[in-house]
Amino acid sequence: MDFCQHTLTRSVQCTGVGLHSGRKVTLTLKPAPVNYGIRFERTDLPHKPVISAHFRNVIDTSLATTLGTDGVIVSTIEHLMAAFVGFHIDNALVQLDAYEAPIMDGSAGPFASMMKEAGPRAQSGKRYFLVVKEPIEMEDKGKKVGLYPSDTLRVTCTINFDHPLLKQQRYSVSLIDGFFEKEISRARTFGFLHEVDYLKRNGFAKGGSLENAVVIDKDRILNPEGLRYTDEFVRHKILDCIGDLSLLGMPIIGHIVAHKSGHALNHALLQRFIDQKSCWETLEASVALS
Repeated sequence: MDFCQHTLTRSVQCTGVGLHSGRKVTLTLKPAPVNYGIRFERTDLPHKPVISAHFRNVIDTSLATTLGTDGVIVSTIEHLMAAFVGFHIDNALVQLDAYEAPIMDGSAGPFASMMKEAGPRAQSGKRYFLVVKEPIEMEDKGKKVGLYPSDTLRVTCTINFDHPLLKQQRYSVSLIDGFFEKEISRARTFGFLHEVDYLKRNGFAKGGSLENAVVIDKDRILNPEGLRYTDEFVRHKILDCIGDLSLLGMPIIGHIVAHKSGHALNHALLQRFIDQKSCWETLEASVALS
């Protein structure tokens, strides 16, 4: 656990397509000063408006996590945000020349590689944490997500699908010692073939392909290379959960437990968590570690 805030040593850039928009987009990660947080800048718009990566700016969670303010949006940010958590990056400016972040290969792996290439850089500002003091849960129609006291950031996730290749999967990980990069970052987004066809017919997933998602038919994986992990599906759900909960704006010390949860329920948990002040406290890193 780091005592001080971190940014990037230098700027890095990538180009890809938006999963739902199908639009080509260039994404640039830039260093930022202490207490800046993570912010998105739309360089394609007049005056280059900036949106803070904060849960109060979330305006849609139906197909991805979308931020918006004053009529400006940035979408599908959860994989990038998870990579910031995994590499302990507190302050950075993300420039986009379209409204949707590039999907890359469907995981956070390419973003993790960018951050390694840029190099994390320690800053003079102290790091502050949101420490979970009391359990808090959200439940809806058989889906559940909760935050519980823990001495580190831990994520446990269970998925359950009525499909022979998925069925029930469970995975638990503590985000220490590079575990995010090794065990979570490369897990790709996934979908069932009939769902992908439906989305495309209705104007979504325009950029989706076997190059950026695992696609599942009735009894087989359509991607010729197969899976990166035997339980890649639940690992990707953990990746999404990390990205969604990063929008609290401060790193969490607690145990996130999710059962069949998604972007909407994750976001609802953040709102309830912050509103119930007895459930958390803010601590400096030096105090949190004592």
